[in-house]
Amino acid sequence: MSENIETQIEPLENKAKLDLQNLTPRQIVAELDKYIVGQDAAKRAVAVALRNRYRRSQLPVEMREDVVPKNILMIGSTGVGKTEIARRLAHLAGAPMLKVEATKFTEVGYVGRDVDSMIRDLTEIGVAMVEKEKIEAVQEQARLLAEDRVLDLLVEKPKPRRRAAATTSRNPFEAMFGGEKESAEEEDDSPTFQAQREQADRLRARMKEKLQNGELEDAEVEIEIEEARQSRVIGPIGMGETGFDMQNALEGLIPKNRKKRKMKLPEARRVLQNEEAERLVDRDAVVSEALERVQQNGILFIDELDKVAGRENASGPQVSREGVQRDILPIVEGSIVATKYGQVRTDHILFIAAGAFHVSKPSDLIPELQGRFPIRVELENLTEADFRRILTEPRNALLKQYSALLAADGVTVEFAPDGIDEIARLAQQVNEQTENIGARRLHTVVEKLLDEVSFAAPEVEDKRVLVDAAYVRDRLGELVKNEDLSRYIL
Repeated sequence: MSENIETQIEPLENKAKLDLQNLTPRQIVAELDKYIVGQDAAKRAVAVALRNRYRRSQLPVEMREDVVPKNILMIGSTGVGKTEIARRLAHLAGAPMLKVEATKFTEVGYVGRDVDSMIRDLTEIGVAMVEKEKIEAVQEQARLLAEDRVLDLLVEKPKPRRRAAATTSRNPFEAMFGGEKESAEEEDDSPTFQAQREQADRLRARMKEKLQNGELEDAEVEIEIEEARQSRVIGPIGMGETGFDMQNALEGLIPKNRKKRKMKLPEARRVLQNEEAERLVDRDAVVSEALERVQQNGILFIDELDKVAGRENASGPQVSREGVQRDILPIVEGSIVATKYGQVRTDHILFIAAGAFHVSKPSDLIPELQGRFPIRVELENLTEADFRRILTEPRNALLKQYSALLAADGVTVEFAPDGIDEIARLAQQVNEQTENIGARRLHTVVEKLLDEVSFAAPEVEDKRVLVDAAYVRDRLGELVKNEDLSRYIL
């Protein structure tokens, strides 16, 4: 297993986004199977929901607005894959996705976050996602512009003679706010200036060739960079979250501070390329596309919904449970939320709610909210066989990760089949003896199992470790048998 670790680990970020038009529900489930074990019913539900977005986009405009997403309620214990399914689905669709916990919100009038903030946070994610894509799209153009700026630093351009400008009184605020300067230069057509310019052009051409050949990587240059502002403008409470961003408005009036820094040429080129890329991106177009993407493709995952599934028959901290539900309801039903980027409609955002529902039941939610989650799927508790598959099958499987981490120190870790079986068996046993936390138990078990190897890996002489059943029992057997110890350590 460890020999093929380089070919087995393939980051999802390096995969090209799949075309939603050609992505059938069956293919969506197959993609989710690469990272999530079991839970077929939940995978089918989210696959259909994602495909319905494409189907809706093909409808006539008058019908399209009436077709709303069928929101999903996932019911299952912690660690069975609820969050991972939603996260992988969002990545597969290239959609902005936000996970929030229902317990973080309170009804209006109580101390805590208001439910509108989840839409504002989702919008921030959408803007950042589109901005990143736009910046990546102009990297080549930004690289050429940055290269020209680097050459300007390496080869000084000859300056023409200056014409004496008439002295005029200027408004003192003109300089502060970037008032337009009078041109004081005129083109010098003298033979001396022409010779200087030709000489500079030849030197620039030679420098450009050296720069492209990597011969100037050790050179040091001085560049001007924008100085990050540390101060924060405080406006009326909530104003920055609704429709007006006071700090950005004032920053548009006050010129940005720039300071000079000396740095190696590769770092300077990277800084200048980032600056040029940001200048090439149309900020208004970014915001416009981000708002459209959030409204049409956004996914909002509301976890721990069962924790607010109480009715108003209690007192004390539980009194606001139904209030939180009633505040969430208009967001899920479809409303308009004001953000600093503009108004966001929530009608077509896909809401995926999740909860264990051990104490409460979905029927404990207020009827109006129940009706807004028509698709309900129950995720099954993981078995010993599931644990074994989770350890080995997914592309980001836990044992593959540990093998790769230790390989960085030159240690080769091989997991024998009987060793994998023993890890799965012990993880299942601890879950049964203590609290069932699903696949998260594997993290604690494997971390404890490889604790000594991880600590001594840089200095150990024997660079090969075989993890078989005897190895696992030797390090974890007694710990698992002692139920009191396993509660604290595993």
